[in-house]
Amino acid sequence: MSERLRKSLHLLGAALGLAGVLFVAFRLHTYSQSIEVGRFSKVQWFYWLGLAFIYGAGNLLLARAWWHQLKYVGVSTEWSWARRTYGISQLGKYIPGNVFHLAGRQALGLAAGIPARPLAQSMAWELGLIAMVGASFAILAAPLLFTVVDLRAGVLVFLAGVCTLWWLARYALAASMATALLWQFAFLAVSGATFAGMLSLLIGFESLLSLLPAIVGAYVVAWLAGLLTPGAPAGIGVREAVLLYLLSHAVAPADLVTAVVLGRGATVLGDLGFYLVCAAARPAVGRS
Repeated sequence: MSERLRKSLHLLGAALGLAGVLFVAFRLHTYSQSIEVGRFSKVQWFYWLGLAFIYGAGNLLLARAWWHQLKYVGVSTEWSWARRTYGISQLGKYIPGNVFHLAGRQALGLAAGIPARPLAQSMAWELGLIAMVGASFAILAAPLLFTVVDLRAGVLVFLAGVCTLWWLARYALAASMATALLWQFAFLAVSGATFAGMLSLLIGFESLLSLLPAIVGAYVVAWLAGLLTPGAPAGIGVREAVLLYLLSHAVAPADLVTAVVLGRGATVLGDLGFYLVCAAARPAVGRS
């Protein structure tokens, strides 16, 4: 690859990331207009910032999963490079089209000397694997729609399903893919718990404790719906609609809408923070 093309790919990846920053800034402004700031105390706002930080840090789990998926397709890279590349490109998901984070990662990978085909394969595996993991969370959300489903039994079936997925990935694919699956599972669990934390700001933790697994499941199902909807930047609109549908009978509508807005604001801020930290990190080589 020529030096000129390499620089062009670097610029393309960085440009997509910066475009994501602009869309994130717009979204943050929009969400700030929808929140009654005076309703919450300073302590509650610090709590909200803490949840945004936790969500943002959770992106490390996804980056780690992608690093293992790169190994599966035969690409050995430095962890620091995979983390930085993932973080810089991730904001591209907020650009309308819902594919520009992948395009940015592809461009940065090519600029680092990684062949196009395994790069694309790693991202295809990433999407396929996390879709399977995310779909398993529907078991946790089932009691919200079907009262005959026992919540505790659902948790046990869910854990059994995750173990089965891990076993299949370990023995049908490779150990690296089984490890990637666990990192993705951890990210989705953290994401759902973060949203539950938003709800606790409004209705108290004790009030939602009995429904905590179902709330986590509902959030992940909504997240997955947004991920799989073509053209929806970061699932905006789709995720919120699914959440409102699944939780409408479990949480008061006013509190649910506020939690949804707070949750989206926290995820956007968390993604932005992760981008800034990764962008500030020292560039690393691609292939090791």
